[in-house]
Amino acid sequence: MAKYENDVRQLLTLIGGKENIQAVSHCMTRMRFVLVDSEKADEKGIEKIPSVKGTFTQAGQYQVIIGNDVAVFYNEFTAYAGIEGVSKDAVKAAAKANQNPLQKIMGALGEIFAPLIPALICGGLILGFRNVIGEINFFHNGTESLADISQFWAGTYQFLWLIGEAVFHLLPVGIVWSITKKMGTTQILGIILGLTLVSSQLLNGFSVADTPAGEIPVWDFGFAKVEMIGYQGQVIAAMLAGFVLVYLEKFFKKHCPEVISMIVVPFCSLVPSVIIAHTIVGPIGWKIGDAIANVVYNGLMSPFGVVFAGVFGLLYAPIVMTGLHHMTNAIDSQLTNLYDGTILWPMIALSNIAQGSAVLAMSVLQKKNERAQQVNIPACISCYLGVTEPAIFGVNLKRGFPFVCAMIGSGIAAVVCVATGTTANAIGVGGIPGILSIQPQFMASFAVCMVIAFAVPFILTAAAGKKRLLEAPVNGTAEPAEIAAAPGTSAAAGAAALVLREKEAQEEQGNASGKLTAFLSGTSIPLAEVGDGVFSAGILGDGMAIIPESGTLYAPADAEVAALMPDSRHACGLKLENGMEVLLHIGIDTVGMNGDGFEYLVQEGQKVCAGTPLIKFDRAKIRAAGHPDVTVCIISNMGNAKDIRFHTGMGVKENETAVATFR
Repeated sequence: MAKYENDVRQLLTLIGGKENIQAVSHCMTRMRFVLVDSEKADEKGIEKIPSVKGTFTQAGQYQVIIGNDVAVFYNEFTAYAGIEGVSKDAVKAAAKANQNPLQKIMGALGEIFAPLIPALICGGLILGFRNVIGEINFFHNGTESLADISQFWAGTYQFLWLIGEAVFHLLPVGIVWSITKKMGTTQILGIILGLTLVSSQLLNGFSVADTPAGEIPVWDFGFAKVEMIGYQGQVIAAMLAGFVLVYLEKFFKKHCPEVISMIVVPFCSLVPSVIIAHTIVGPIGWKIGDAIANVVYNGLMSPFGVVFAGVFGLLYAPIVMTGLHHMTNAIDSQLTNLYDGTILWPMIALSNIAQGSAVLAMSVLQKKNERAQQVNIPACISCYLGVTEPAIFGVNLKRGFPFVCAMIGSGIAAVVCVATGTTANAIGVGGIPGILSIQPQFMASFAVCMVIAFAVPFILTAAAGKKRLLEAPVNGTAEPAEIAAAPGTSAAAGAAALVLREKEAQEEQGNASGKLTAFLSGTSIPLAEVGDGVFSAGILGDGMAIIPESGTLYAPADAEVAALMPDSRHACGLKLENGMEVLLHIGIDTVGMNGDGFEYLVQEGQKVCAGTPLIKFDRAKIRAAGHPDVTVCIISNMGNAKDIRFHTGMGVKENETAVATFR
């Protein structure tokens, strides 16, 4: 009898039978279904199955949480059901059929632009630096710039345009490449198509407006003439051209005999794509892109622009949580192309600052709470530098009112930003460094907006927090810092409580017979602050997490490598000698990265010692893909261990700091 025979039978029945399953796969802990009709799944019944720890729906997938034994369960399920499992990519593709059109569009935009964002940020900073050294007249009574009086800076000004042009004028190359990469077609064909859109043989797209119609070069085919116009900086046109190439290649791959596909498919895909790009979708995409940019620009610059700005600033942080913010990348790029700058992106940078300022206020309110400070301070710093996940999920949403206060401050700052016409050169680094991407003439107005984004959330959060922290402490228990400030309680008493708590923790660690050391350097946080429904709720087991400062995952104890995910390489299962089973999971939803940025350093079945490197991962790639890089440690099976205690709310050093102790 198979280990999960009864559970498998129940799951197949309760999920609606074989005919209700479009596709199924699994990750490190979960079965991932795409169902024909999700209403047929008996959620309550499924959650009563002994091996099932919970269910939820995300991105069109019905996920059933099994735990570390999911691979065994999956194999038994597919064998019993008589269906073949598919890859995670196939499940993801099938799941998209269950998404509404808006979800599909936003998801596609996010996946297309995510690989391009580092280049866009770099380009924005370069343009800002060029403006400082070449466009602002600091010298000789405001008549000359630094580049005018210095040959070195003049050369630097010219040289930096080499990079700026590559980023913004040649952006269609990156867009088409990213589309082919996302859609799984031939990337070099995408690069070539992109190059044909920005070729030096064509009239530069930025020069079209200043060129008389009679002087625009053409291809003369006798029966028709096609204008030789480039699509430098065009976003929509490049996207349409890229999708034409993708679908043509998929069509010819499907219908062309394999023996000649190497010759026929590239030729029949690329040549028609180039023709269609320059005759149909290119001109259409140009018009659409300009129309969108004009609507946004004119709307923001209209008498009602401040209203739009206020709503956008107020709601941007919640929008980020839905994934809809990905559309702003395309709009920003089009605005930069059409108006030599974007008035949308500065509001995004201000929203980041506002969320960080709310965290800063929480840090002041909890200044005597060492545990809280270990989370607040890193979250605040990262937010001011443009990474908002630790602040939003680790602090502001946890309490609620700081998140709302930050939204209000962001909305007010956005109104002032638009009212003053503040414009950025391009997408830049979010948060405080964003001022480097602002056009020089607007740096002063953006500085004022930054002050607003700092002051309003800080003041509102501080005012609300003084009352709320005392009336409604987390988990129903006042923390040491809050006890110290409570009416009728002295600061000395609060400090004494904190000392007693620290002493008890030290004694407990000293009496423990076993421990798990920090598997990363960074900040340890409770599961509740992870920002993932499954992990945060403890469905898979108790545990903790680390916001990492390093990119190598280490073994927290002597153990055997019990489980790996060869396709995604984002997680690792360990089994200690006492029978304890530990799951280490890097990032949230990183299974969708398909292993890009992850490298296993061990093999399944290998014996490892505490401190052995397990996985090397690229934090920048994880963040660029839109995922938090917080790394979770779950105790899925206690084995013979007892009385486990997790140590969170503090800075930890890999292979040294104890993050869990047990007997």
